Amino acid sequence: MVKGSDLLVAALEQEGVERVFGVPGEENLDVVESLRNSKIELVLTRHEQAAAFMAATHGRLTGRPGVCIATLGPGALNFSTGAAYAQLGAMPMILITGQKAIMSSRQARFQIVDVIASMKPITKLSRQIVSASSIPTVVRDAFRVAMEERPGPVHLELPEDIAGTEVEPVPMVPTHPIEIPIAHRVALDRAADIILASKRPLIVLGAAASRPRSTAGITGFVRRTGIPFVTTQMGKGTVASGTNQYMGTAALSERDYVHEAIDQADLIIAIGHDTVEKPPFIMGPNGPKVIHVSYTPATVEQVYFPHAEVVGDIGPSLELLADRVDGKLHTAKALLPLRESILERIAARATEDRFPVTPQRLVHDVRQVIPENGIIALDNGMYKIWFARNYRTYVANTVLLDNALATMGAGLPSAMMASILYPERRVMAICGDGGFMMNSQELETAVRLKLNLVVLILNDGAYGMIRWKQAVDNFPDFGLTFGNPDFVRYAESYGAKGSRVTSVDALVPTLETAFKGGGVHLVDVPIDYSENTRVLVDELRNR
Repeated sequence: MVKGSDLLVAALEQEGVERVFGVPGEENLDVVESLRNSKIELVLTRHEQAAAFMAATHGRLTGRPGVCIATLGPGALNFSTGAAYAQLGAMPMILITGQKAIMSSRQARFQIVDVIASMKPITKLSRQIVSASSIPTVVRDAFRVAMEERPGPVHLELPEDIAGTEVEPVPMVPTHPIEIPIAHRVALDRAADIILASKRPLIVLGAAASRPRSTAGITGFVRRTGIPFVTTQMGKGTVASGTNQYMGTAALSERDYVHEAIDQADLIIAIGHDTVEKPPFIMGPNGPKVIHVSYTPATVEQVYFPHAEVVGDIGPSLELLADRVDGKLHTAKALLPLRESILERIAARATEDRFPVTPQRLVHDVRQVIPENGIIALDNGMYKIWFARNYRTYVANTVLLDNALATMGAGLPSAMMASILYPERRVMAICGDGGFMMNSQELETAVRLKLNLVVLILNDGAYGMIRWKQAVDNFPDFGLTFGNPDFVRYAESYGAKGSRVTSVDALVPTLETAFKGGGVHLVDVPIDYSENTRVLVDELRNR
């Protein structure tokens, strides 16, 4: 005889799960015991939200669902933000929550919340397991649903009596490969005709282009066609280094320098565009033609209504599309003369020696200490726009930012997951002081796991993005400032190292020392956001 919890863990092992993140509770104790006797590592976090962010980031980086666990009621509800993060960000993830016994009701309604109902709007699937014998089938189906396009989170609720029920051994459901179909020939022919008729084509790489399976085919298409490209915030790095066709990143929806290319284009090939991301451009009645190339059909919105669609596995479909236009597109490079001036203006003042540091200098100096395959994980704040706009990327998924749910608190857990998966790479979490404090307790988790991780705190004593928008909209400065702990001593109290940057010239040496020293190292740097209004409002308005 085997317990339901044993079947659950065996099914997770069958799926190749190596770690489960979370904060177990009383209702998970059978599962915890089964994990103790398995090959799967239980990574205990200090908050369920952080566990969900870590599991989602595992899915984002590997294409395989990360798994997290929590108890019923308050623990399960703490997963909500992480579930929405994965749902909007298309990150495959499995959330497992406990529940009181369903065969009896000895504790009445104590701690019971309808978690199934609460999770349905923010997951691809939410279901309760009501039979121990069905667990292998339910788990296999959950992983299949989570990984299918469009990927996302799946929630399973395992009541404690089902977890503890003993049943006859049940065979595991074997996994099998599922290939994504390639785009239809007619669609490819139609897209090729539109591309060959264009005079100023431009490629825009979106969030779905950053799937691990996509990047080789996308790079080949860009190189073979010679068409210049821009990226969205979540599409950064999807074309491998070595091309001179990069025109910039659309950190704003309109009016930035990169939009000179977008505005002059007569055709936009939107590869991997996902309308959950803040729009990189806004379509209008008199704008360019748009071809949607993605795994799934376009979601038609007021700002996005493509004229043609190429739906299928992006990489192989683009190879076939490149076969149709290769060597025939004589106007491919029409927009490239704009490249130098766009990149030059975006990089302006990148070495300015003011202190506290400006965002441009911060991005410049971070790029100096992060190798091409190094990973930065951004929390959400004003600096995210600057890194999206100014930070050059050369490898897919080396800038982990959230331009879909855009939640604060995800930066540190995302960086921790990247460090676990890629211990040989440099990994840096970049957080505002507000977002950092939302999950700062996970410093203890990082230290306990002996991670090599640098955490860069941008210290302005405020919720800086909202405070900036408050000022831009001519509201009084009110309600958005706060006090901070001594971040160096705070890090040391968790067993991490801490440093404080006191001059602009000290930033690079301090970060280098932090990386070379290994372990978890927090670096506190004050930042001057006065450039926000000069560059992102006044300068762009005056264009």
